[in-house]
Amino acid sequence: MVNTVQASSTSEAKKHIKLSEINYRRNTESDFTEKIEELDRNFNYSSNKDYYWSEPELSLLYGTPLYEQASPDQKKALNHLYWATQYNQTAATEANAVLYNQVTAGVFSTIGGYDALCQELDLETAQERHHIHAFHTIGYKTKRDLLGAAFNASIQGKSYNKNDSLRRQKSQLFTFNWQSSPLSGFQESALRFVTNKVLLKNQAHHYSQYLRDLEEKGESIPAQTTGLLGHLAPKPLLQFFTLNCGTSPFLACVFYVTRFMANMLIKNYEYRYSLYYKELEKNGEFIPSPLAVSHFHMLDEAFHTTTSQLISQDLYKDFAKPTAYERFLANLTIYRAQSVGLNGLSGGMPAIFRSDESFMLSFYRLLQSPVFNMSSPEAMEWLEKCLCQEHDGFHLTLKYHQRLLTDLRRLFDPIDYLWPANREMRVMAKGASIDRAIQTNIKAFEQFSKSIVNP
Repeated sequence: MVNTVQASSTSEAKKHIKLSEINYRRNTESDFTEKIEELDRNFNYSSNKDYYWSEPELSLLYGTPLYEQASPDQKKALNHLYWATQYNQTAATEANAVLYNQVTAGVFSTIGGYDALCQELDLETAQERHHIHAFHTIGYKTKRDLLGAAFNASIQGKSYNKNDSLRRQKSQLFTFNWQSSPLSGFQESALRFVTNKVLLKNQAHHYSQYLRDLEEKGESIPAQTTGLLGHLAPKPLLQFFTLNCGTSPFLACVFYVTRFMANMLIKNYEYRYSLYYKELEKNGEFIPSPLAVSHFHMLDEAFHTTTSQLISQDLYKDFAKPTAYERFLANLTIYRAQSVGLNGLSGGMPAIFRSDESFMLSFYRLLQSPVFNMSSPEAMEWLEKCLCQEHDGFHLTLKYHQRLLTDLRRLFDPIDYLWPANREMRVMAKGASIDRAIQTNIKAFEQFSKSIVNP
């Protein structure tokens, strides 16, 4: 048996174990998840609809010509829908964490000394399930009340209980999935053989117990097709990634680099919610429930971010140096994460670093919803003004982009196996161009307009 633990008795490894113990103890002692659960149970949109849930800048279409002409009620609706949209995506990203926390904990548990880390990952998994349920519940009720019949028709027959919230594939406004056919049983067996007998044959003894249990039950290799990680590749390749993370301790750590990116992406805007919460609390003003959820979620996620940072920056050094294959797969994964989630600027969704191509149909439906009641020609005219011309919204997103880019470059600098393109976040940096974003949107709008038949 090849020992993949280089330094289980060294001071650095002991330090990592100690930090995991401290983080687990503090997370266990906190009650932020319980507060989120209570807010989830008691949420009623009518009790929160008359208040901003954040500073106005965290609103759909903020800074666009349409926003400038919107009524006070419309601006509040855009503020609320931004929250629902962002946290729908956050829920999808946290579903990634629920899966891969379990996959990687099954690897770390095969190595002596990491019990507290595995316990922390189990606790985070339970917390994420509560977070996801709260985001879905509040988002669903908000969209239902604001968007009316069009939204209600899209979710008829959908259940919203906690047990199936991770498995459900929704067709809601502002929800985007990239699905692909699952692997056949023969293909899955071939993937397992290639992973455990060829590519990572010296580490097969670390194969995740979580995956072993699924295999014994005859269940397919799991893979999430939503969230940041779920958009990196078609489902079969994501299943291959799952097997790799569930076999190699080093590649198990690589997942936490992508999780760290997601943690920081969420924190980039969620910090503004927390500041707004503290401002209202200080002034003794009413605090909307979704805002309180954001604040307590950020406090919960602080422990999760600590876990991501510890594993991605330091813990991988406890194990054998990665092979050329492991380094390549790690860097390809991180490069893809930049390419699909951080490669541009949105003009309609502040603090989103992708083009608006994927959002055009949703914005079009929003403009025709009860919030604006536009005709199809009107909606198309305003859509072009909001996404294909320079305005303050682009500049706001660029400000958020620059802050996140600086943070990620600083946090990735200690990771010694990264390609320069990943350590310096070059793909993300290239996306920091308003002119490029507008030109991309113009091309996308031309294609989109051809698919819309005006009456």
